[in-house]
Amino acid sequence: MKRWEKIVTGTLILIVAVFVIDIGRYFIFPNVKYLKKYNPEKTAFMKYREEGWRQKGVKRNAQRIWVPISQISPYVIKAVIIAEDHKFWTHEGFDFEAMQKALEKNIKQNKVKVGGSTISQQLAKNLFLTPDKDPIRKIKEAILTWRLEKHLSKRRILELYLNVAEWGDGVFGIEAAARYHYGRTAADLSARQAATLAAILPNPIRYRTDGTSRYVQNQAERIYQIMVRQGVVIDDYDEIMRENNGVIPWLYK
Repeated sequence: MKRWEKIVTGTLILIVAVFVIDIGRYFIFPNVKYLKKYNPEKTAFMKYREEGWRQKGVKRNAQRIWVPISQISPYVIKAVIIAEDHKFWTHEGFDFEAMQKALEKNIKQNKVKVGGSTISQQLAKNLFLTPDKDPIRKIKEAILTWRLEKHLSKRRILELYLNVAEWGDGVFGIEAAARYHYGRTAADLSARQAATLAAILPNPIRYRTDGTSRYVQNQAERIYQIMVRQGVVIDDYDEIMRENNGVIPWLYK
């Protein structure tokens, strides 16, 4: 073998070895079992945002307030599942049908626009990775997703996601989002507010909850109507409760 061939071969072997090590370490690290009982500190996404601000010379920290799932409005839980991952309770981390549809749509539009990621995949990305959309990151995300599903309950995965997801520029977690967007706690969010917050999740920096985004309005209405059809909310429930001082009129008939 010629010298230059040896150099090329050695370089390729080194590249493959680095690639394998870089990917393989995610089968062991980080320690996802820790998340069974303990809440994460700053996530990779939070650090990513703060680094971006630092590079721009902006002194700012990510907003975050942790709350247990018992202190989150059931409307939020239902709205987020409808919007982000309607098969959440039944899949094992991946919705291959949604991924296939997303791939077909991206090919048709000739750009990566739709992800088809489950809540578990999004949690893995938020906790440990970055917003980059390169194939290597997706492989790491898949490994981490498999590990999260293996070691954590669905309830815990959902609790973590609702507390680390970004709901505005630098606004992380549903409690911070509820206070930032509506001036109330996560437990007090109405069905329509929950639907609107779920609607901005695909792009929380671009999309707004103030009624200026036609996409958010349409998507929030779609989510809300699904909740109505499923019996999660009674249409005009809030108005009925206000008119009757919090007493459901037909309850005592």
